[in-house]
Amino acid sequence: MGSTADERRVVVVTGASDGIGAAAARMLARRGDEVVVVGRSPGKTRAVAAEMRAQWHVADFAHLDQVRDLARELRVRHSRVDVLLNNAGLIAGAQRTLTADGHELTFQVNYLAAFLLTMLVKEPLAAARGRVITTSSRAGAARDARVVPGDLDMADGYDGLRAYKASKLANVMFTRELARQWGPLGISAAAAHPGIVRSHWGRSGPPAVRLVVNSPFRLAMRSPERGADTLVWLAASVPGRDWDNGGYFAGRKPAAASPAADDADLARELWDRSAQMCGLEPSAAGSQRPGTGLTVAGGKGTGAG
Repeated sequence: MGSTADERRVVVVTGASDGIGAAAARMLARRGDEVVVVGRSPGKTRAVAAEMRAQWHVADFAHLDQVRDLARELRVRHSRVDVLLNNAGLIAGAQRTLTADGHELTFQVNYLAAFLLTMLVKEPLAAARGRVITTSSRAGAARDARVVPGDLDMADGYDGLRAYKASKLANVMFTRELARQWGPLGISAAAAHPGIVRSHWGRSGPPAVRLVVNSPFRLAMRSPERGADTLVWLAASVPGRDWDNGGYFAGRKPAAASPAADDADLARELWDRSAQMCGLEPSAAGSQRPGTGLTVAGGKGTGAG
């Protein structure tokens, strides 16, 4: 059942100019949700939003200032955010690339930017007792997936697939820590594996990834709509009844995550280190003082930066 006009939820979908994100945005709009489309390409983002007469924003997650600007605009326009769907993502190539912020590209786009955006829309999420849904991947559950808080930017031994696996494991660790930290505020969190989807993902990745996505195997990959199904289910169903807060899902069912995802100490270390990398005081990102807003380090102000 969709929402009525009087109870339309505000649903923010990042990475929504194409692929899984665009499919999820369309599916949620058909439910009756007020979808906010966020993408990197102005033309594609505008076109997807026009289909559903939706609000849209352009933000390149390789630039954290654009994430801060996005959060500021969302906070101005929406006193509540019912669902934040962190879907933007990529896999970088064989050579280690740093963003303008000085972070490894895959780590920043797939994880750090989503962390920052979530932190900066904490108040509207809490006002709605909302939920944060994050697109992860089964790659994050691989035996060799590792998150090293002391080397999140992979200065030591960079590899494109290793960076991708680490970012997707970080997504799950963040989801579990978010449930622990912000659960008392009524905020729920979940992560999901969408499957291997026919999209533009991987076209600029390492040679092994490009070989797969450009091979005849592409015909057997999931459609974006099928890939978006579990994300939309998490966004539309009831936390605590239909799924457990902090869970990781595939095919609308709980999925096995990396054992590292259950390491609460490691997850908290990742959380605190991420806050520092984003210029946020680590204590300000937690739930110990629910009435306290986020504090930006370096005297840059509060809230969305």
